[in-house]
Amino acid sequence: MMRSLWLKLMGAFLLVVVVGGGIDTYLVSRSTQTQFSQYIDQNGRVFAQQLAPTLAQYYSRQGNWQGVENLLNNPWGTSMMNDGMGMMGEDNWGMWQEGNGMEMGGDMMGSASNPWNMMGVRLLLADAQGTIIADSAAQDVGKSLSSADLAAGVPVIAGNQQVGTLLPVYASPNATSPAGEFVSSVNRSTWWAGIIAAVVALLLGSLLFFHIVAPIQRLTSAAQKIAAGDLHQRIPTQAQDEIGTLATAFNQMADSLAQHEELRRNLIADVAHELRTPLTVIQGNLEAMLDGVLPASPQEIATLRDEAALLTRLVSDLRLLSLAEAGQLKLERVKIDPAELIMRAVEPFRLQAQSSQIELALELAPNLPSISVDADRIAQVIRNLLSNALRHTPAGGRVTVTCRNDKTQSLLITVSDTGEGIPPDDLPFVFDRFYRADKSRSRASGGSGIGLAIVKQLVEAHGGKVRAESQSGQGTTFGFTLPS
Repeated sequence: MMRSLWLKLMGAFLLVVVVGGGIDTYLVSRSTQTQFSQYIDQNGRVFAQQLAPTLAQYYSRQGNWQGVENLLNNPWGTSMMNDGMGMMGEDNWGMWQEGNGMEMGGDMMGSASNPWNMMGVRLLLADAQGTIIADSAAQDVGKSLSSADLAAGVPVIAGNQQVGTLLPVYASPNATSPAGEFVSSVNRSTWWAGIIAAVVALLLGSLLFFHIVAPIQRLTSAAQKIAAGDLHQRIPTQAQDEIGTLATAFNQMADSLAQHEELRRNLIADVAHELRTPLTVIQGNLEAMLDGVLPASPQEIATLRDEAALLTRLVSDLRLLSLAEAGQLKLERVKIDPAELIMRAVEPFRLQAQSSQIELALELAPNLPSISVDADRIAQVIRNLLSNALRHTPAGGRVTVTCRNDKTQSLLITVSDTGEGIPPDDLPFVFDRFYRADKSRSRASGGSGIGLAIVKQLVEAHGGKVRAESQSGQGTTFGFTLPS
């Protein structure tokens, strides 16, 4: 799959390079051709303007245009003109008439190498009626020029009279001509530059895509190992880009999975432990009764009933906790006075507190607003917190239940004790199921270990939050908020 991703990226990049490079090279070639043709047109007009006086003198001497094609094809065939293109000498005109002009220019240009064709310029000479009488390319002789072409040409004036028009036009340069070789050389260089740039871009792109794909491949390998049960896989994160963020998120996910797996194993072990104790008592007593060791007295049967009730309560609490965690716990919300709800929940614990020589106090703020809650569930929360506080408060201690308006426009209910407190290292985990700060406590003295977990889930199901504050040796305060 990784190789496929790399090939897809390379294929897409290759397509972009080829299309972009081809378009760029084509546009550069077209632009070069256009600029070169404009340059040739400008030079052609300059040549025509310089040649026009010579043609006018030729017509004045000859009285017609007969044999002018020799002059047009090789104006340098006789003695060089003044200023490079001035009037030709009188002794040389006969040579044009005799057709020897090309021979005299043979050493310089030669008939096989038309100078205008070599420069990419084509000269058309039309008479006064606009008919082409001479063409440096010998293609359109006898044809008539349009009025627009005549207007664009250079007039040939002899004796204050226009006797002809010299029109320079762009001629596609022959491949063997200097102009053609120049254009071909530029085109070849452009294409080669595009090919080299494409190859370099592909090499750099392959390296870039490898650095992109390699971390994804490592992530895939680690994910496959995690799926196989190895939850210790982690990805080293160095980059600060999206791949680095993905690796960080993957590591966080792996940490969470490992933590939940540990919690799951602990849960199974704790549930087995909590269920084994009462089952062992029940089984042992029943076997003793069957063997005649214990009498089947009402007292022994009551002991078995208590252990069965304990099992029922534990299973019920586990089911309640599972429903709350899954978000499937149904709440029967009603409007109720929080003070009345708290007093009803606290009242059953007064006898227990009195027998344990613990002072149980209520501090309720006046004018508390009504709240919409499931009264039975919130009462269960308060009972769990009170049971936990009384269990950890020594004789002569104090347990205080308070209720007041919180700063966040919520109702804050707290249960404080003056017990031994909770160590700071254990405080973040007190709401975890089956967690006991004092590992030496038994089930009988330390509870089932899921009471506070139920508190957390029930409060959060109502949209509230739980909190715990404690200092070793100075007691603990558990609190929760409810939307008012």
